[in-house]
Amino acid sequence: MSDSQPQPPRRPGNSGSSGSDDGPRHGATALLLSRARLTDGRTVDVRISDGLIEAVGTAGSLSAHGASRVDLAGFLLLPAPAEPHAHSDIAMTADAEGPVSYAAQDVQRRATEAALLQLGHGATAQRSHVRIGDVQGLGPMAAVLRARRSLRGLVDLSAVAVPRLLTGTAGADGLDMLRDAVKMGATVVGGCPDLDPDPTGYVERVLEVAAEHGCPVDLHTEGDDPARLARLAAMAGGLRPGVTIGPCGGLSRLPLEVAVRAADQLAAAGVGVVCQPQGGCGGVEQRGIAPVRLLRAAGVRLAAGSGSLRDVANPVGRGDPLEAAYLLASQCGMRAQDAYASVAAAAREAMGLPEVRLEAGFPAELVAVRGERLSGVLSLAYSRIVVHRGRVVARTSAVREYCDSVAAVELELPRQGRGGAAGA
Repeated sequence: MSDSQPQPPRRPGNSGSSGSDDGPRHGATALLLSRARLTDGRTVDVRISDGLIEAVGTAGSLSAHGASRVDLAGFLLLPAPAEPHAHSDIAMTADAEGPVSYAAQDVQRRATEAALLQLGHGATAQRSHVRIGDVQGLGPMAAVLRARRSLRGLVDLSAVAVPRLLTGTAGADGLDMLRDAVKMGATVVGGCPDLDPDPTGYVERVLEVAAEHGCPVDLHTEGDDPARLARLAAMAGGLRPGVTIGPCGGLSRLPLEVAVRAADQLAAAGVGVVCQPQGGCGGVEQRGIAPVRLLRAAGVRLAAGSGSLRDVANPVGRGDPLEAAYLLASQCGMRAQDAYASVAAAAREAMGLPEVRLEAGFPAELVAVRGERLSGVLSLAYSRIVVHRGRVVARTSAVREYCDSVAAVELELPRQGRGGAAGA
């Protein structure tokens, strides 16, 4: 018997931060994911149609008639993670000889490669912070938006406009450019107030542009100045569709009582925080992770992002949401379920995207990872199958082989082979 009966398709809207449209679903067809394991221990079939989960039933209960079938035996099926904080315009530049090229073709190639790499990890929605201004002007933004269009149907890529200065004489050009970036297609306004001579004035201008265009706000800040955080919370309170800041590693360096007060102020204002467990980010000067347990205790909406992907700020950045969740669990003491939620449900919420559940009527944004339990998946997240808008868009297969061992046979230890419909 089906555990989740077919329901009329629901198409939840979003806040406009995904950068995608509701157009054709690029060859959308019915898909049956069979024998998938869920985190509650059930083994199920999942039928998908028109980009939505149509039904979830016990294994063997759903027909594959008219649907492509993918056997997920041995895989844990999860809502797909999202990437709320990437830098695709400067990704893959750590080993560049000489100055980084900002030629349109080079930026577009980097943005495309970064997006596909992160899609292979499972991130079907990604938010990229793109620098504008200086000699490059709006060139990097235009290139990232071209990459977004070319990737439509594979991954939802949204762009955050990040001007360098917004106050004083020099900031006038930055303010005009910020407005132009939104008109071009940037769906989020942001920036680095810490780097402006007048951080409060910078935030005021960002919020002004966001209010004009109805855009979300996503700001880079170390969060090491409690007075500045208090002013930001006071200005941002009640702004819709919302304000997010990160990576806020400086909060961990504040005295405990000061950090608690700042966290309470952010929670009261509805300001979310995106931490970066994997390390450096080009928008801030120091490393360190935000005090995630303190922020969660205060009721702050906490998500996790990857930050830099093999640029100078983090030459070994992987851009892998599951690694971010692993670090939250191993280094910050979060439960595996909460750690994964930080890169999945919470990340999607921070990006204004509709909720995903393994239930009928929800968007078919899914990732299957070889393993039986979430803790094991976060530990050894090798083979993955990614579903976006109801179709398989990426597969990563890893095979581990050993020489023949009598001990392995006698103890009936699990072995991986090269066969299997879903890949090893």
